[in-house]
Amino acid sequence: MSDSVYVGNAGADAALDRGWILGHFKDAGDPRHSAAVEIKWGVHPRGDERAEWVRGEERTALLVLVSGRFRVELPGRSVLLERQGDYVVWGRGVDHSWVAEEESVVLTVRWPSVPGYAVTPPG
Repeated sequence: MSDSVYVGNAGADAALDRGWILGHFKDAGDPRHSAAVEIKWGVHPRGDERAEWVRGEERTALLVLVSGRFRVELPGRSVLLERQGDYVVWGRGVDHSWVAEEESVVLTVRWPSVPGYAVTPPG
C-alpha cells in the first residue's frame, strides 16, 4: 500500500484529534495533512457548545448536519440545522459559535487550514 493512501473510519479517527480528520495539524508525512482544507467529523452530546466565539475568522466554512439538531450562531443571525443534510456556509470575516441542541453529528469543511483557532481547554 502506498504511503499516500489512508483508509480509516471518521468516527474512530475523529476521537483521536478533537474530531479533526484532515488538516494542517496532521503530521507532514500523513496523507491527511493539508494546508488547503480541514475536515471535522464532529460528534456532540446534547448541550455541547463552543467554549468561546471564533473572532477574526480567516477561513471559509461549510457545516453539514448528519444527524441531530445543531445551531450555528453568526453575528445577527442564528441558523438551526434540524434535517439531515441541512447546511450553512460562511466566509472570511464572519465570526461564529455553535451549540448542539440534541445529540448531533456534523461534518465541517474549512479552507484554508491554518493554525490559531483552537480553544485551550481550562486547567
